[in-house]
Amino acid sequence: MNNVFRLTLSAVVIAALSACATPTRDAEDAEREAAEAAEQESAEREGEGEGAEARALGRDREFDEAALDDPDSPLAERLVYFDFDRDEVKSEFMPMLEAHAAYLAENPGARMRLEGHTDERGTREYNLALGERRAQSVRRVLNLNGASDDQLEVISYGEEMPVAFEQNEEAWAKNRRVELVYESRR
Repeated sequence: MNNVFRLTLSAVVIAALSACATPTRDAEDAEREAAEAAEQESAEREGEGEGAEARALGRDREFDEAALDDPDSPLAERLVYFDFDRDEVKSEFMPMLEAHAAYLAENPGARMRLEGHTDERGTREYNLALGERRAQSVRRVLNLNGASDDQLEVISYGEEMPVAFEQNEEAWAKNRRVELVYESRR
């Protein structure tokens, strides 16, 4: 009888703990995304980004849907990183955001979700608000460059979905981001 009680109690505790778990991304996927972002940023700084934009353009310098999956396209980049406790979009991300805005303007049926994230420092409420402000900043840039407001949805996850789990500046920098997620492409 005592063993049955212990097993039942263990099952209840395990079920409660698993129900409270927050969704996280696979650490390897997050590291791969961060490495790809750093590699592309490095390539753009060296002047290779100019050729990448040309390869992604279709006739009449319009972006086609295939450019979203082409790793050489500026549309393949979908992460905007922020400084600590800031929500201003850095100038280094403007060409990529302008390319996404052009794609959205050319494809009125396309929809994008802007997911704001923060590092773990700060209260939960503050980080949710900061993630929202970051996503709204990206939204403003996209709107100013031709994307329609009804094509964009803003959501903040705050500190709830980190891609790097260490507690150092490098990890925190990877978590201070807005992700551009296409919900529909046309």
